[in-house]
Amino acid sequence: MDGTVLVADDDRTIRTVLTQALTRAGCKVHATSSLTTLMRWVGEGKGDVVISDVVMPDGNGLEMLPKIAKDRPGLPVIVISAQNTIMTAIKAAEAEAYDYLPKPFDLPDLMKRTARALERNGAPRRAVQTNDAGDRDDLPLVGRTPVMQSLYRVVARVMNTDLPVLIWGESGTGKSLIGKAIHDFSDRRNLPFVTVTSADLQDIEGPARVLARVRGGTLLIDEIGDFSEEIQARIARMMDTPGDHAPRFLATSQSDLAAAMKAGTLRRDLYYRLSGATLHVPALRDRVEDISLLAAHFLERSESGNTVPRALSEGAAKVFANYQWPGNVRQLEHAMRQLALTSRAPEITQIEAEQVLGAQPDPEPLRAQANTEKLGASVERHLRRYFDQHGSMLPPPGLYARILREIEAPLIEIALSATAGNQAKCADLLGINRNTLRKKITELDIEVTRGRKMM
Repeated sequence: MDGTVLVADDDRTIRTVLTQALTRAGCKVHATSSLTTLMRWVGEGKGDVVISDVVMPDGNGLEMLPKIAKDRPGLPVIVISAQNTIMTAIKAAEAEAYDYLPKPFDLPDLMKRTARALERNGAPRRAVQTNDAGDRDDLPLVGRTPVMQSLYRVVARVMNTDLPVLIWGESGTGKSLIGKAIHDFSDRRNLPFVTVTSADLQDIEGPARVLARVRGGTLLIDEIGDFSEEIQARIARMMDTPGDHAPRFLATSQSDLAAAMKAGTLRRDLYYRLSGATLHVPALRDRVEDISLLAAHFLERSESGNTVPRALSEGAAKVFANYQWPGNVRQLEHAMRQLALTSRAPEITQIEAEQVLGAQPDPEPLRAQANTEKLGASVERHLRRYFDQHGSMLPPPGLYARILREIEAPLIEIALSATAGNQAKCADLLGINRNTLRKKITELDIEVTRGRKMM
């Protein structure tokens, strides 16, 4: 890489790591913990790329982007942030950031994005548009897991386009919330947002009535996979001849519509009309690390002036992490509301967590079903889902190493558990050298504990 990079972050460790990595790559680096200093450097004409945190001691990095765009048109800004909500990704896109990465970020990934930004430095920016929809902090679209952060970035990229969007995922994952967020932060946010079901399109005049209601806004077709072929044909014609005020079309489904199309239950022409971008909203059990974050979010929303703040105990957090959540985020929200009302102490206990989940469906059938699936088929299913959530775009580079790491860590952990933490036996079981096993344990930060063998 060749160029000068301006780094603004109040974390000294991050400044040091980025300075060392970028310098080794051939860049000149100016690093600061102050937005004031960063803006002075930008005003002096320094820097070919900016890497900036959001929350800084003397201001908000996102709020500086319009001024940077005005003073230095074409200067790419990569936003990094520890705020793990969809709002950060959306605000970064609205402020015309070149790219957005959540913390903790993957350093090689950030280096590649910086290299691409240096290559395209000087490309004109679009005019920055203000957001009149407010911060919408009530949206429970919260998550720090890679799968959710990838989803947020795709949402931010498609929101100001006219592409139709398919949003699919299990019941309770937040598909309609994703659709509403796309509308609320798009150029159509001041126009109507209309959700239609099969009942709204039963008669021949249904499409005309719907188009009259939406008036060029956003039309969300709810659970399109359940529509009859006749109504699917009406939607296809409606998309072909929308009239003078064409709406943006979004659709939700609990099933993978590509599979429905192949099975013949969804019209092929309708699928291709709707699939300008495809977003998969993951099940809660596929992003276990976000459960505590979501639980804290819902508990905070449930607080009133006469209640004490609630938090999960370590035991309660483990109960929630081990549960399968057939109702997904909606079910978690209901559980947290109930606990906010019934829990007597500031810390929610493991017993209280078990009680609130006691009447929920038994997760064992789901596990039993998963056990019948071959590993290769399971990996293929997850990889296809991962690619689908990026729509027409490719995932970030380095996919091979990331996937191997995700498979390698649980394999070693389970093998260690099966051998009661005996590293010699575990290495023999895996068929690798004992020194290699020790290296992997260190690299993957695996905790080794002695215990009873599984077999």
